[in-house]
Amino acid sequence: MADPLATRHRMSAAARREQLLDVTRDLVVEQGFGAVSMESVARRAGITRPVVYGHFPELGALLDAMLERESSRALSQLAEVLPGPDAGGTLREQLGVAMEAFLRAVESSPVTWRLALMPPDGAPELLRARIEEGREAVIAVLAEIASSAEPGGVRSPDPELTGRMLSAASDAGARLLLTDAERFPVTRLMAHTEWLLAQLLP
Repeated sequence: MADPLATRHRMSAAARREQLLDVTRDLVVEQGFGAVSMESVARRAGITRPVVYGHFPELGALLDAMLERESSRALSQLAEVLPGPDAGGTLREQLGVAMEAFLRAVESSPVTWRLALMPPDGAPELLRARIEEGREAVIAVLAEIASSAEPGGVRSPDPELTGRMLSAASDAGARLLLTDAERFPVTRLMAHTEWLLAQLLP
């Protein structure tokens, strides 16, 4: 994280707003929602409370803006990695590529994904609603993929359930990466994913 004291001067309004959202997000991930206040955000950012109030009228607005930004980032990354209708390759290849892209996204934005996949106690309803929205979108895409068989293949007898189980497996892998990246790097997670897909889609 950038040194807030080094950037407290000559910062544009847009850059300051982003800094405050970053600081708020980091405090939530590190200490939970209960530890966030206008004072704690100002202190972490190296500024005074009036500066924070100049961008956000109250704490609820600051938290809502942070949650909206982080959930939008996560949903955008998901939209980029999910196989589209014109994706080439076999179903197994599509799912493997999507899984690796998802894990790489988590690896590149661990704070955002920690908030999405491992929300702290006291998380507001807005966060839970956006997480559920993203999960349902992923499940719908995976269910659609599972419902269309390749030549000589077999359709899932329950595409929705298949989508939910694949989504749960990808979330579990991402959580392992977030909690212990040294023990569960992307390479190890992908080696197992490829083995598992080979068993399901020989």
